Parts: sequence; structure tokens; C-alpha cells
Amino acid sequence: MAGWILDLTSGEPTPLGSPERRAEETSAANRVLGDPWRKNLGLPNRSLEPTLANRRALAAVFRATRPRLLFAPYWEDAHPDHIAATRLVEDARFWSKLSKTDIPGASFHPRANSLLLQRPSADRRTPEPVLDISGQLDAKLAALRCYRSQLVDNQPAGKPGVIDSVCDRTRFWGHLAGVLHAEPFASREPVALGSLEHLLL
Repeated sequence: MAGWILDLTSGEPTPLGSPERRAEETSAANRVLGDPWRKNLGLPNRSLEPTLANRRALAAVFRATRPRLLFAPYWEDAHPDHIAATRLVEDARFWSKLSKTDIPGASFHPRANSLLLQRPSADRRTPEPVLDISGQLDAKLAALRCYRSQLVDNQPAGKPGVIDSVCDRTRFWGHLAGVLHAEPFASREPVALGSLEHLLL
């Protein structure tokens, strides 16, 4: 399945790195992931809001890319921008299907809206489904390490860093699922399965 990545903000302002360096790190991470389609919507970091203008801009991207699934942060999160991002995705998903509108592109409505569950330390409720990423972990970590200004250079010596925590979380969910590493997902609505073939490992 082809994938697209849409960054909502540039991360600016932030005390780590510069806009130019973060852009270079993003390009490097994208190459590690196979260079999928990737854009930045240019919305403001730290003050992201699900406004009508932002909803329209995101709905236009959905119409242009026509994704089967949408992935966004879990709807409960400590970061206000993450909560706003999820609300924005849900609202734009609805607007994307509207007719009689000036939103560019043909009407389109993604069939399912899957939202990535946050860390187990914040929410230990059983997610559905848990996806085995054991075979993709190396690529995931390599992509994360590309963001040196955010996740590598600023980490405290002698203590677990952000990437260490990511591994701990994927290992936690993998243990529950009976695999090495897994990521949990959740959805506000039913997600249809084409078959039961891959449910049992």
C-alpha cells in the first residue's frame, strides 16, 4: 500500500535546531523510509488550532492524495498541538467529502480513520489492533536517528533517551501481542477487515 506523510507544522519555534536543519533531517528520514510523498502544511507550531481555514487546507490534501486510511495522534495527549491535530484530521476528513464547496479537488471520504494510540504509560487500555512491526523496527529507528537535533544530540548522558523510550514502548506492546515489537492503534469507529488471514501470527 502506498503511503503519504503530511507534516502539519515545521516545528518552529523550538529551542532545538533551526528550520533549515530540521528540513534537512526530515529529508534524510524520508529517504530512509523509501522517499514517500511528503509535504508540510505550514501551520503554526505551539498554537495549532482546528480552524476553518486549516480544515479547508487539510481537506484539499485529502482530496489530492485520496488515502484509504488516516493516521493521527491519539485523541488524548499531553501536548495541545497533538490534540488539535487529531481534531483537525477528523474535521477535514468530513469536509473532504462535501459537495458545493470551493475546496480544490473532487469530493472524497476516507473509509476508515485509524488513530495511533499514544504511549502505554499514558494509557494502558487494550488497543485494537496491535500491529507487529518487528520487521520494520530498524527502518523506524534509522528514520528517528535522522532527527539528530531533536532526538540524538540533546539527550542526557547516562539516561534513557527518546529513542530508547520508543523501543521500550514497542517492546511493551510486542510482549503483550507475542511478538518482538508492536505498535498499538485505536479508532473511534469500526474498522472493517477484508479477512481473518493475518489476525493470528
